[in-house]
Amino acid sequence: MPFQRIQPEKLSHSVVRQIELLILRGILRPGERLPSERELAEKMGVSRPSLRDAVAEMQARGLLTTKAGAGIYVAELLDSAFSESLVSLFASHDAALFDYISFRRDLEGMSAERAARLGSGMDLKVIDTIFQKMEEAHLSRDPTEEARLDAEFHLSIVEASHNIIMLHMMRAMFNLLHQGVFYNRQMIFRQRGTRDELLNQHRAINNALQQRDPTGARDAAQAHLDYVKELMSDLQRSEKNEEIARLRFEHARAM
Repeated sequence: MPFQRIQPEKLSHSVVRQIELLILRGILRPGERLPSERELAEKMGVSRPSLRDAVAEMQARGLLTTKAGAGIYVAELLDSAFSESLVSLFASHDAALFDYISFRRDLEGMSAERAARLGSGMDLKVIDTIFQKMEEAHLSRDPTEEARLDAEFHLSIVEASHNIIMLHMMRAMFNLLHQGVFYNRQMIFRQRGTRDELLNQHRAINNALQQRDPTGARDAAQAHLDYVKELMSDLQRSEKNEEIARLRFEHARAM
């Protein structure tokens, strides 16, 4: 009979599986520093040699990286799902911008609906805390912090949906936004009226989530992305009109 004797699993393999799961669930984020070797070995109840074996294996697979004198980090590249050549194409074609927003609209609508149903009390508290920080940042003239919190707010909802595929897809989507591939978030926060409207939309999403209203959360998230899409359309039309006016002016001067 083709049965083989069961061998006890190496401790390092157990360490690898636990860290893998934390990365997969989004608990450990790209670029996040792990505790020190001593602290991590104590927390996991393993020897430091076993931990080193596990870290070496995960480094070889591109999941972890070490920085001299700084410690062990989750690899930054884990949130990059697109090749550089494809990212360049995205950046140079307007159609990609609107497909990007439409994709986010569908995915974030589902995420908000799931978060309202499946998010834990702690998940919803995290979302609410981020929104409160957005309200505080809204009072500042500088939109930088509010724009950063905007991305954090949306990602926290995806995390609360408890779907690991959605989570990593959205991480990749927001990585493109962070790089300015499609548009600069700060750009849409510059006008006070726009900032006010965006804050109200985020408030509607948060309220629906806190009330555990799946349909309301989905509708509010999708309405928000519809607004962003229309806003970007208006900005593009304005830029094209300005360019046409400039060319006409130059043509008239040349006559």
